Amino acid sequence: MITVELTNVSRWYGNVVAVNDVTLTVRPGVTGLLGPNGAGKTTVLHMIAGLLGPSQGTVLIDGKPSFRNPDIYRTLGLVTENEGVPGFLTAWEFVLVGARLHKLPDPESAARRALDIVELGDAVNRRISTYSKGMRQRTRVAAALVHDPAVLILDEPFNGMDPRQRLHMMDLLHRMGADGRTILFSSHILEEVEQLSGVVQVIVAGRLAASGDYRHIRRLMTNRPHVFLIQSSDDRRLATVLMGQISVSAVELDPAGLQVRANDYGTFTRALSTVARHHSIRLTGVLPSDESLEDVFSYLVAQ
Repeated sequence: MITVELTNVSRWYGNVVAVNDVTLTVRPGVTGLLGPNGAGKTTVLHMIAGLLGPSQGTVLIDGKPSFRNPDIYRTLGLVTENEGVPGFLTAWEFVLVGARLHKLPDPESAARRALDIVELGDAVNRRISTYSKGMRQRTRVAAALVHDPAVLILDEPFNGMDPRQRLHMMDLLHRMGADGRTILFSSHILEEVEQLSGVVQVIVAGRLAASGDYRHIRRLMTNRPHVFLIQSSDDRRLATVLMGQISVSAVELDPAGLQVRANDYGTFTRALSTVARHHSIRLTGVLPSDESLEDVFSYLVAQ
């Protein structure tokens, strides 16, 4: 299992700082890289992939520098954001060229396996110029997988895919991450990152704004109230009781249940179960209603 490590990494272009003092670790499994346009995500991915050298700091893959180190491509697969697939080739020809460039012992079998993984079916013998954007994207993913890499870097991998293709790709990345591969992907679609990755790295204005499970990050935001939707056997009575709790700042009764704003996540959740048991109120639902990745991301960008 391979780990990717960035330590105090910066990258600048003249007077423009694209990435500023970023330190992060990408471990086996699926990690999402999130940030607004221009935040520095692609620059980070290109430095990991060895396409750019850091202006300062170190970028290591399995303990070895990625820049000017061709050997890393034996264990690294890369899908860039910009399409670079020659339309005059078929998918079979394109992926087979990659297998031969990697000097695999059986390039035909490797190409066939990679194309089967992305489910292009009979279209593998059609010219890529006739493909939809989603099919071209899957062709590029197949080329990145042809040498069975332990590390996979993907920049906006779901671009152009229809819902079925997107679900298939998510399932594929889930399975590869569960098998011990180290996968880092960027996306501007919050739902994709939330559904696919267990760990999130948030880049804002070239800096690492947050790192870890996004729900854990949200719970550490102590200067912003947490919002819960609570359902119980007696919502009105529970609302009255909760208003007396020091960790509760507001309670609102609506048809879906109680909307409760809490000042401290841990204090409130512990008090809730104690209060409900003491007053013989049965809790039927407790749902944090502002812990989506979008809420976390919006908060971090605002900061």
